[in-house]
Amino acid sequence: MPAWQMRAAGEGALKAKQASGGRTEASVSGGNGMTQQIEAVQRMQDYIEQNLAGEITPADLARAALFSPWYAYRLFRRHTGLTPADYIRRLRLSRSALRLRDEGCRITDVAFELGFGSVDGYQRAFFRAFGCNPGEYAAKPVPLCLFVPYGVRYRELRKEPKKMENVKTVFVQRVEKPARKVILKRGVKARDYFAYCEEVGCDVWGTLTSMKSLCGEPVCLWLTPEQRAPGTSEYVQGVETVEDYDGPVPEGFDVIRLPAAEYLMFQGEPFAEEDYCEAIGQVRGAIEKYDPACLGYVWDGANPCIQLEPVGDRGYIELLPVRPAER
Repeated sequence: MPAWQMRAAGEGALKAKQASGGRTEASVSGGNGMTQQIEAVQRMQDYIEQNLAGEITPADLARAALFSPWYAYRLFRRHTGLTPADYIRRLRLSRSALRLRDEGCRITDVAFELGFGSVDGYQRAFFRAFGCNPGEYAAKPVPLCLFVPYGVRYRELRKEPKKMENVKTVFVQRVEKPARKVILKRGVKARDYFAYCEEVGCDVWGTLTSMKSLCGEPVCLWLTPEQRAPGTSEYVQGVETVEDYDGPVPEGFDVIRLPAAEYLMFQGEPFAEEDYCEAIGQVRGAIEKYDPACLGYVWDGANPCIQLEPVGDRGYIELLPVRPAER
């Protein structure tokens, strides 16, 4: 057991047990015990996200989990694959990289504002994680494998979209995409997100997040047959860049060119994060029923469909390519 955990276990176990109503590992081993464990880890992840810039102690996480520090540590490592300390360090380093890339911050400010005890310690940790020092990266950003903190609660939900009982509004808007390049990672047979992650892993999103995008975020695409390489997947993840992009391309990634195109953007209402499957089903149902002819368009099979990351605050978004109907 790590030293910080041993100290906290002795100092905080009784308080945490009292705060949790005396719950222990044995008391959640059956029935809905797995759900309680996942919710406890999710609360710890939420606490880390909300307090990333400050000191986060094992006792803090135990209070969030409503378990003893010792058991909270075990749960966190079991369900995330990382110790709390590793998880926090990776998340702070990744957030620091985005600030250096986008905000032009001083290294000293970034180090202290994200909870690092010293600038030297921050620089060493940055180099170990990414293979370059913060100053070099700030001067010339390159693709990095950033850490993406997936919530354990959402990984345990059913992966198939479910029908929503309450019909909600889906907004439709025409958008124009310029001619551009897409730096993407191909899968093998994947036709959706979950199959893609099984084939290539979930770390791809972290690398894509580190790269500047025309639309401000990575995208998922369903490629047309002409855009697919032999033996590769229809579904891919990538980042849209300017048409004349000549910067670095991560190893194992490809670059394709896409022409200027028109899209219809389908956007659902905001949703609770745990309801993302239902939110996807709502938008997909609207797409199936929609006839672009009401706007003078037909579907354009020569361009890829686009999916944005499901974010509850803005609603689920898909973009389908269209072209003017022939008259």
